[in-house]
Amino acid sequence: MSGLEQSTLRYWDDIGLFRPARRDEFNSYRYYAPDQILLVNFIKVLSSLNIPLKVIAQISENRTPEAILALMEQQESILDISLNRLHEAYTTIHTLRDVIKQGITAPEPGTFAVEALDEMRIVLGPQGDPPEGNDFYRSFARYCRWAKENRINLNNPIGGCYESPERFLQTPAVPSRFFSVDPHAHEKRPAGKYLVGYSRGHYGEMNGASQDMIDYAHEHNLELKGPVYVLYLLGEISVREPSEYLAQICAAV
Repeated sequence: MSGLEQSTLRYWDDIGLFRPARRDEFNSYRYYAPDQILLVNFIKVLSSLNIPLKVIAQISENRTPEAILALMEQQESILDISLNRLHEAYTTIHTLRDVIKQGITAPEPGTFAVEALDEMRIVLGPQGDPPEGNDFYRSFARYCRWAKENRINLNNPIGGCYESPERFLQTPAVPSRFFSVDPHAHEKRPAGKYLVGYSRGHYGEMNGASQDMIDYAHEHNLELKGPVYVLYLLGEISVREPSEYLAQICAAV
């Protein structure tokens, strides 16, 4: 009923952790009562949480409602921390998976199209310094320090936000702000129609994509409005050569 090996039951008896209901006085066979399955299952739960058997034995030997309650509350707190970490890891894996899928199916850079995009939840970093004399990595390092101070998960996909198409054209290598994708964030890139293009190259290298996007908009009588979002779909996690990194560029129209 318990699924435990006989050797385990013997060992638990020897250390005083879980004793049989009675021992045969002639052959010393161990006999267990049906209701003992409740206790043995509870011990299995505690053991699966890496609580030392000696600690479980001490509690079992002198168990009281108060002692068991204190143990439960302690383990509940530990499990809450573990569950939060697992949830954060799941969110990261799930989000990265979706972003990499987008990168794999993305068209080649140099092509632009108006697309209806879903809402994307993001954590926006602080406004950066004026772009003069600045560079991508200095700005990104500042964002990373801010994220660490504010307990922002830097394992999630990262992107850059430009306050306007003009700013994107002026300093394509340096976003106004950085952001991380997080399905549970309060801020968002709204759902709507966007002019979408792609650029291949190292972080901060737009390779003329900003001017190409502006030219495409003018040629097709499109008005770009609001921020420009650059999401790094394929980076060092999934691509070896920095020259093959892929960024998605989105501007609302």
